[in-house]
Amino acid sequence: MAYEDIGFGIIGCGVIAPTHRSAIADASGAKLVACCDVVQEKAQKFAEDAGEGVRAYRNLEDMLKQDDVQAVCVCTPSGLHAEHGIIAMEAGKHVLSEKPMDITLKAIDAMIEAAERNDVKLSGVFQRRTYASSKKFREAVRSGKLGKLVLGDCYQKYFRSHEYYASGAWRATWDLDGGGALMNQGVHGIDLLLYIMGDVKRLSAYARRLVRNIEVEDTAVAVLEFVNGAVGVIEGTTSVTPGYGCDIHVSGDNGTIKLVGDKIATWDIPGEEGAEAEGEGDKGTAADPTAGLTATGHTQHITDLAAAIREDREPEIPGREARRAVEVIKAIYLSSREGGNTVEFPLSYDDDGPGIEPSTTGMDW
Repeated sequence: MAYEDIGFGIIGCGVIAPTHRSAIADASGAKLVACCDVVQEKAQKFAEDAGEGVRAYRNLEDMLKQDDVQAVCVCTPSGLHAEHGIIAMEAGKHVLSEKPMDITLKAIDAMIEAAERNDVKLSGVFQRRTYASSKKFREAVRSGKLGKLVLGDCYQKYFRSHEYYASGAWRATWDLDGGGALMNQGVHGIDLLLYIMGDVKRLSAYARRLVRNIEVEDTAVAVLEFVNGAVGVIEGTTSVTPGYGCDIHVSGDNGTIKLVGDKIATWDIPGEEGAEAEGEGDKGTAADPTAGLTATGHTQHITDLAAAIREDREPEIPGREARRAVEVIKAIYLSSREGGNTVEFPLSYDDDGPGIEPSTTGMDW
């Protein structure tokens, strides 16, 4: 059955915006019709690169007045996601927000409430969920193939240079980035761990600024207890050389699976042969955060949101799902501020603060 493409606008024409532009071009049932950036020249160049028929705006409200803009991708700095997303939803537009959905639970909850109040769809970007390997991994764990779950671990040992952090005034700030190695880079792996293992019950953690001259953490570790009774570890850093990718390891009393990047590297289940999925995803280990990044996962997000709009259903990653990883990161920050004390879930807004205290960074800048 034929249907009209959903018209998308992009808010913010920075580093990640070209990935969304490519994703919309490749998606089923979607088309790019507009873009917006406070720097008019940047928006104009972005529109020209997109091809004929894409309009550029400097004023967000002007773009949102256009009837052919039915949905938007929010690609602005993390601490502005809720502000821009809510403005769009109040204008009746559906929203796909880059990760993290925002940098505080209060802001994310305001986005979720705005979506409900305006009867629009709200979805988050977590492209690692879209990989065939991730889905196979999750199905194996959730179906009980590993038996009683014992360990669920996430290791993200990335590299980001001093130059990377200096490339944008909003980077590595509490106000607009919301954190460092965890909130900006590690949020992907943390979401994937939750997607596979389920919710966290409590944790204890340390977040530190050990190498980079930034105000947020460049290194963090956490010990978790999941609701299902398993325990695990999160390691996240942007300061090791060379940079590596994202590894997820899950073990039960009947087997172990390890996901390295986008490939299943270990499938040790008695009676089953090992299998490795085709590589699909981003590596992102170099100073350039888009190194190795493809639009494949984003394309699936765009296709899903367009279908959710037409079919009037929830997207695959609704706002409350995108919220979960941020809550875990906030719990890690809270535990670190309290000297590694155990933090129980759920968090309250009173716990929704920044991550590390100057006296506990291990450095004197």
